[in-house]
Amino acid sequence: MLKKSIEALKLEAENTGKNSLKRSLGAINLVAIGVGVIIGAGLFSLTGIAAANNSGPAVILSFVIAAVGCAFSALCYAEFASMVPVSGSAYTYAYATLGELFAWIIGWDLVLEYSVGAATVGISWSQYLVKFLEKFDIFIPPQLVLSPFETATLADGSIVHGFVNLPSILIIGLITSIIIRGTKSSALFNAIVVALKVGVVIVFIALGWKYIDPANYHPFIPTNTGTFGEFGWSGVLRGAGVVFFVFIGFDIVATMAQETKNPQRNMPIGILGSLIVCTILFILFGYVMTGLANYTEFKDSAAPVAIAIANTPYEWLGIAVILAILIGYTSVILVDLLGQSRVFYSMSKDGLLPKVFSELHPKFNTPYKSNIVLCIFISLFAGLVPISVVGEMTSIGTLLAFVMVCLGILILRKKQPHLERPFKTPFVPVVPILGIITCVVMMVSLPFDTWLRLFVWLAIGFVIYFVYGKKRSKLRRETKL
Repeated sequence: MLKKSIEALKLEAENTGKNSLKRSLGAINLVAIGVGVIIGAGLFSLTGIAAANNSGPAVILSFVIAAVGCAFSALCYAEFASMVPVSGSAYTYAYATLGELFAWIIGWDLVLEYSVGAATVGISWSQYLVKFLEKFDIFIPPQLVLSPFETATLADGSIVHGFVNLPSILIIGLITSIIIRGTKSSALFNAIVVALKVGVVIVFIALGWKYIDPANYHPFIPTNTGTFGEFGWSGVLRGAGVVFFVFIGFDIVATMAQETKNPQRNMPIGILGSLIVCTILFILFGYVMTGLANYTEFKDSAAPVAIAIANTPYEWLGIAVILAILIGYTSVILVDLLGQSRVFYSMSKDGLLPKVFSELHPKFNTPYKSNIVLCIFISLFAGLVPISVVGEMTSIGTLLAFVMVCLGILILRKKQPHLERPFKTPFVPVVPILGIITCVVMMVSLPFDTWLRLFVWLAIGFVIYFVYGKKRSKLRRETKL
């Protein structure tokens, strides 16, 4: 199997010439990027769903278990990111350990994950914007917030068809323009929105704390109904599977390696730091939410936080939460688009995709053409396709990447034990093996249509690889294979 050498990757990382990404990110920037994508609207919905259907007030234990599961993969990512500080994340790591074909599979799958994620979040952002503006008696015509395949019933009973989801297109275009100007500008924008939405989470925790009713914590772990996953300890575990997806996103930090100052030090801080910060906030958030209202009240609610806020005198906090969701989605879109373009950049630099995806802006040193192409592609989905078709942002591709990274650590530790490792994953092989097991279990629990989407996308990717990528592979040409 054709592989990149670690030495070649290190030389690529040390390249600071004209055709290389600018190193402008520090440890705090990376933590902010990680927190920016992890804390999304999922926190405000999945916490209530897990509490109502699976774990009750013990949802905070579910958060702990999910965080531990993520930590296995995060520790493996941190070792790779410090050892191979090159743009591309799991794609690059797979290229060095599992070979070109596996690297293509991971890179192609991550691109799908980021694309679907950005489009879906853009559509949902548009819906929340409508709700937010309606609180101030500002109404956007439904024709401009729905796809052509959707309809809306007006107050007089008439039905109108959508034309285009304009807000979703505008937000993706806006975020793309910020990304094109460079990761420093992107990081500054992301830091601002992260500060705002984390602020709302902290305000919710601080103001809600004194209105907690201790009676809502009893029983802390509700008795199992007789069905696995419905309360009891099995419910706590099932709840961990539900909230696990709230944590996913720290891996995108690894795509920023080639734009990071002192990556050997800062990448592990960024990856592990963002995971630790979010875990603490999630546990406190879940504790306050289930303390303000009985977990049974969250059943079948699309806005469980609103139910919790109703038990406080702070009605304005409901508006703040919607604002936090809007801000949260904005930073998720930013990091999805950022991570996607960096994976494409790495694949293009390796010759597996056309050069247009790795051409850098003469002033900003960003892959601007790639950003523009991806912006158009994703905007078409976000503006013209209903969210039910685009689908929820699923995690199967990310979980597959986690498995490959954990597997890569096992392979490199065995085959190249003497490589310099500024950060070392502890307790190898236990941690990588536990990471693989955790991720595979999560993948198996995903619905069939998610797997079907993955297989169809990979099939398209195989055709592109064997028709185009394999023949133009830079490494393949250099080794004359």
